Amino acid sequence: MFTNEASAQSETGSKLKANLSADLVSSYVWRGIKQAAGASAQPAVSASLNGFTLGIWGSVDVTSNDHKEVDFYASYTSNNIIFTATDYWWDGENAFHYFSSPTDGNVGHSFETALAYTLPQSFPLSVSWNTFLFGKANKKANGDNSFSTYIEFNYPFAIKEVGFRIGTGFTPWASTIYGTDKFSFTSVHLGASKEIKITESFSVPIFANVIVNPVHEDINFVFGITLR
Repeated sequence: MFTNEASAQSETGSKLKANLSADLVSSYVWRGIKQAAGASAQPAVSASLNGFTLGIWGSVDVTSNDHKEVDFYASYTSNNIIFTATDYWWDGENAFHYFSSPTDGNVGHSFETALAYTLPQSFPLSVSWNTFLFGKANKKANGDNSFSTYIEFNYPFAIKEVGFRIGTGFTPWASTIYGTDKFSFTSVHLGASKEIKITESFSVPIFANVIVNPVHEDINFVFGITLR
């Protein structure tokens, strides 16, 4: 498996950029919640032009049929602000209802909008607000929409050749998707990353994340590599 990046000049002088990458992770943890029992492969492909990006991201458990996810997204970036709309599909292997209503025990598609902002480089704190608007997984027991929301803060820094990121995320109210019944922290995390030089022209990024979920009293230590 390998990754590639290409760009082409458009008629207006802007560059159309295409990106292809893949992460291999020891486990898949999303916003403090473990999604797959085993190691996962997570490919991603996107195309960007004039601040607009269209992409697809996926994850599959490579040790079993425990998890399969395919997400399509569209985003727009301007002046350190990113707006993203994402269609999540995580019913997994053998669900076979991607284009139709989900069967019993499955939730089908879930649609989320997100807004993220990063402060100037002198203090590059980033904050994101993510809210699910539609989807069976987002429904309360009485059928009402829970508008499951996750807010996250991250701050990057470096020590010598290692990049670090510290952050936290929480749900401001009860959420069916995150399994909370009130304001709750689902993620307190510390990540580290570094480029491992293989040859003069080729290096492999590696990363590790310690992720604590206070509300569910869980902790995960995830290792991964990125191919691009």
